Amino acid sequence: MSGVRSIVLAAGGTGGHLFPAFALAEELVRRGIAIDLMTDTRGDRYGTSFPARSIYRIPSATLASRSPADIAKTTFALASGVKRAFEVLKDVRPSAVIGFGGYPTYPPLVAARLRGIPTAIHEQNAVLGRANKMLARRVTAVATSFEKTKYLERRLAEKAVLTGNPVRKVVLDAAARRYEEATIDGDIRLLIFGGSQGARFFSDTMPLTLFALSDDVRKRLRVVQQAREEDIDRVREAYAEAGINANVAPFFSDLPARIAEAHLVIARAGASTVAELTVIGRPSILVPLPHALDNDQLNNAQRLAESGGAWCIEQRSLSPERLADHLQRLLAEPGALADAARAAKNAGRPEAVRNLADFALALADRRRPDVARAG
Repeated sequence: MSGVRSIVLAAGGTGGHLFPAFALAEELVRRGIAIDLMTDTRGDRYGTSFPARSIYRIPSATLASRSPADIAKTTFALASGVKRAFEVLKDVRPSAVIGFGGYPTYPPLVAARLRGIPTAIHEQNAVLGRANKMLARRVTAVATSFEKTKYLERRLAEKAVLTGNPVRKVVLDAAARRYEEATIDGDIRLLIFGGSQGARFFSDTMPLTLFALSDDVRKRLRVVQQAREEDIDRVREAYAEAGINANVAPFFSDLPARIAEAHLVIARAGASTVAELTVIGRPSILVPLPHALDNDQLNNAQRLAESGGAWCIEQRSLSPERLADHLQRLLAEPGALADAARAAKNAGRPEAVRNLADFALALADRRRPDVARAG
């Protein structure tokens, strides 16, 4: 490798991990740092064109169960990943390695520690994820997105720094658009999406929900909805039969701009979703992904709801009729949506990407990262 100073970022191949890594990469490249990415085979499937000098696919696996066979399979894959990452780091010689969660970050960070390279993890959620929980004791420092992070206690909290969850430049650009309050008789722009993995629940629930709204509200709706490829035709047909103007697609590359256009967002509560909603400043109904081992999305949604920027409704207690009733009341009060938009904006951390870049450079300089001590 050339003599340009470099930092390696390690991120699993989901949007929730890749997008904050992407945001940090943008900022560090702007500051003259070369970035290399270590990821799994899903790498760049979201069309992010990750701003890295090189992208390395590192063997990894997620523990599917506690069966001896799965444990052995996962252990072998992670060991192979550590070996491969150890070899790559010999050539790249980065000043630091920073992981963004998910099991694909485990091999690069373990290999970096073996080579004596400063390491850190960034936790996007209000709950320390499983892989990050395993790594927290091994790394030099921990960056957090929330003032309080569940499972980050005692000695681990001593090396934790609050940076916020960084968002990409395209999100910061969208945040410049002022929230346009809906009028009592104008169009209602509704955005529905389920995060990078999609949400069949919304495909099943939303057409029934919106059909149950009053005629005068339904005819004003302008719906943009993300749906899985296999659900698109039936969702489009359902909206067409209900006479609802809807744009349904499996992926929107300009999602931040669509968030900025929306009067109301209905979504899951992944960390990147919550970060983008707050930086842009849009009101939302959040339906956390159920059955998550650590209830990370529920914690994320509850934190935003407590600020007044969202309404959190758990899926187990949500029916199309209940959601329709909630929507009918909200859409009849544009002022309440505008208040929630302001509260969401106040909860945002647009400075998070600068904070995390400062944190990364301090780590690379072997200085104590100290943006703000996490509680």
